[in-house]
Amino acid sequence: MPRQQQPATRQPRRRSYDQFCATARSLDSVGDRWTLLIVRELLAGPRRYTDLHADLPGVSTDVLASRLKDMEQNGLATRRRLPPPAAASVYELTQRGRDLLPVLTALAEWGAPALTERRPTDAVRAHWFALPLLRALEWVTHPGVVEVHLDEGEFHVRAGDATPAEGLRGGPGGGDCEEGFGASPVGAAVYGDGPAAHADARIALDAEVCLALGRGELTLAEAVRAGRVEVVGDGPLAAELRGE
Repeated sequence: MPRQQQPATRQPRRRSYDQFCATARSLDSVGDRWTLLIVRELLAGPRRYTDLHADLPGVSTDVLASRLKDMEQNGLATRRRLPPPAAASVYELTQRGRDLLPVLTALAEWGAPALTERRPTDAVRAHWFALPLLRALEWVTHPGVVEVHLDEGEFHVRAGDATPAEGLRGGPGGGDCEEGFGASPVGAAVYGDGPAAHADARIALDAEVCLALGRGELTLAEAVRAGRVEVVGDGPLAAELRGE
């Protein structure tokens, strides 16, 4: 009988631009489709694979698994096992991965003018508005956690260099991680999905105002005075957001 021919070994995909250029080197790590959007999700803290897949509509399971593996190999993310009772594996950003926050913020600012109308095929998650809103909160001096209410849902952001112990939590399941963001050994999230465990201020606005704030077309003080943003809270952060 003829000897069965062995299948050819699949060659690894070439991933480098082979250019001695900082931009090219950056794109070697984050230039693949979906990678930066995975970073966007992990900036909200540790996430289970299933939660990442749910909040990245359109990505296949194979592509998501491949991108996460690449991010681990490139030192952007790590995977760890949560202790009981959670007993689940989560992915989280390393410091190098978290250093992409200003990159994502700049991309959100640059792309905001394209968000003129929501297309019928567009998915939306409330926490996707966190990056534009962070820009509008850069002037805040009192540290704390701001809970944000939109028609699309709720999320929370850390303002004024607040520490995780001041109320920001979340992670697997959109905010119900037993450990909280602050317990992560590699650092804290800058925003999270869902309501905060403890909020120093709560604001209510619509997506249009949130995007206008992110684009710099409107300041939060102007929006509050115009009645387009409602601020609730008794502490110094809420007072500052109201312009008091």
